[in-house]
Amino acid sequence: MLLSTMTKWVGSDLPEREAVKIIADAGFDAYDITLCDLTRSEDYAFNQPDYRERAQALRAYADSLGIVCNQSHAPFPSSTGKDEEDKVIFEKIVRAMEIAAILGAKIIVVHPKQHLVYPEHPDELFEMNVEFYRNLVPYCEKFGIKVACENMWQWNNGNKVPSDSTCSRAWEFCKYLDAIDSPWIVGCLDIGHVSLMNADIPAFIRQMGNERLRALHVHDTDFKSDKHTLPFMERIDWYAVCKALAEIDYKGDLTFEADNFYRGKPAALYAATTKYMCEVGRFLIAQIEQNK
Repeated sequence: MLLSTMTKWVGSDLPEREAVKIIADAGFDAYDITLCDLTRSEDYAFNQPDYRERAQALRAYADSLGIVCNQSHAPFPSSTGKDEEDKVIFEKIVRAMEIAAILGAKIIVVHPKQHLVYPEHPDELFEMNVEFYRNLVPYCEKFGIKVACENMWQWNNGNKVPSDSTCSRAWEFCKYLDAIDSPWIVGCLDIGHVSLMNADIPAFIRQMGNERLRALHVHDTDFKSDKHTLPFMERIDWYAVCKALAEIDYKGDLTFEADNFYRGKPAALYAATTKYMCEVGRFLIAQIEQNK
């Protein structure tokens, strides 16, 4: 099991090259290339015509540091409900898949479409997303990279209370993956998102099993807001989570999405912060191994 973390975090404007160096020096096995800026800035390096060459250069640099890219996050949201905008988003997701594959990632997380209010449109979202992920399969085959669907949540009618959305319940997440029925489309369980739905995280993990569950987004919450902070900072029972992952013989990696843990910290402390994150990750992996 590789230990990895994302290349973008709150408060940081570091280019990927500098982030990868900090992550490697901290002792991580791998990095998760965060490609969300593909839809946020046309000036972004990987939006330029030479994006393939830039990706190849970053891979060579990471190789020289002895660290690999194991996972990626595609730009999100995956849809707006407007045809022209969604066409552009789809193209950016495909570019993210190509970039991640050049870097060596085996999995890229792609959010399901959720621009509709979930309680009013669950069936429509289901059909929409099955088609969406099936349309990504040819690009998976072309680039040799799996796409991971992620469990989501929505704000409840603007009341700032998290509520159900696409794949927020284990039965629906399994239903999605089984309906898509492709070895190229797998599941990424965002552990923090599960907690926001007041769901039983270990039960969710057991219901998905190791055939569907192939990737993780690991971060802590207070069960009220999407904190995206480091485990043991909030309320999730990480011992129970690790035990459940061991019980299903989870085969994927442990990837932090704890970018808010950097919030408020000066750049001079990025290296120390990342090193401590690595120590927490090693502890979690040890807990998983001890429970097998």
